[in-house]
Amino acid sequence: GIAAEPDSALSSIEMGAEEERLRQADERRRREEARRKRFKGIRPRAVSLPRGEPVKTGFLPGAEGFPLVIEPATADFDLADWAGNSHAFIEEKLRGHGALLFRGFDVRSASGLEGFASTICPELFGDYGDLPREGAGGNVYGSTPYPAEQAILFHNESSHLHRWPMKIWFLCLKAAERGGETPIVDCRKVYDLLDPSLRDRFAREGVMYVRNFTDGLDVSWSDFFRTHDRAAVEEVCRRTGVEFEWKASGGLRMRQVRPAVARHPKTGETVFFNQLSLHHVSCLGADVGAALRSLFSEEDLPRNVYYGDGSPIEDSVVDEIRDIQERAAVRFPWREGDVLMLDNMLAAHARSPYVGARKVVVALGEMMSADGL
Repeated sequence: GIAAEPDSALSSIEMGAEEERLRQADERRRREEARRKRFKGIRPRAVSLPRGEPVKTGFLPGAEGFPLVIEPATADFDLADWAGNSHAFIEEKLRGHGALLFRGFDVRSASGLEGFASTICPELFGDYGDLPREGAGGNVYGSTPYPAEQAILFHNESSHLHRWPMKIWFLCLKAAERGGETPIVDCRKVYDLLDPSLRDRFAREGVMYVRNFTDGLDVSWSDFFRTHDRAAVEEVCRRTGVEFEWKASGGLRMRQVRPAVARHPKTGETVFFNQLSLHHVSCLGADVGAALRSLFSEEDLPRNVYYGDGSPIEDSVVDEIRDIQERAAVRFPWREGDVLMLDNMLAAHARSPYVGARKVVVALGEMMSADGL
């Protein structure tokens, strides 16, 4: 192979005889088929128990209705087995409450989370988001790699892109020594609390996300699109409705108008659905914001967000939104083994700063596109 293609990278050279490659491919197919059959064939251990319902439900203190807490009603309970035969129950509760907290089921590994999530969404989304991620196994990833001392503001996952997951699972493998909660907020409640004239404007215009890819700062455009081919990038932008321009510096500027308010495709409810707080320049820390403004003009800032017509969103508006989100937020200390399941359009999530080691892994499923709304 090297003799035939002397300019190729070593990583691209096929190793092994054709017969061996075919054998390995066949083994992979058989393993995947066996895995699918195992998930399809599982039976709940709890249905034959003499004590009625296999799970019990309730709420966190002071947080009635959101999230719904689901706990096993008996010992020796297998969450994946039960979930595989309880789709209707889980879907009904998730649509009604927006967030489910599975507590006390002894899920202790990334593979355990994948096994549970796969019974609900057999095709989990493995190509995650626009930030570098550390794989935790299979289609499960480490949580967003932000510095521990910084908060991650409320957002709906990938709502600034043309595709996003409808379902998200978080599993706490190790709780932080202090902080590190994953606050959640009901997007229906946020919409109801917004000033009517403001939410009408957001519903009418949407929001415009602007992103400037600059070498050495944040993720590069080639990493974001997973290609060095500019023509391929341009094709994706055209197909997904993204305005783009190549800058003289070699960087890329993108603009995309996305919803700020949306109607949930299953419940019909109106929700505040966006990543406005995560992108607006006023939400940067004071030192970071000052540093970026000293380096870049307004139009060249790495990330920002505007009204859909391109006019600036006032800092006071962002302050109002963040205040509403904080007032409506639900926080709870993680317990190791907790699984938090969200409907990504009904519930936005955040992350509190923390001290000490923390490990929360994530799975995503049921991908939705803008065409589906």
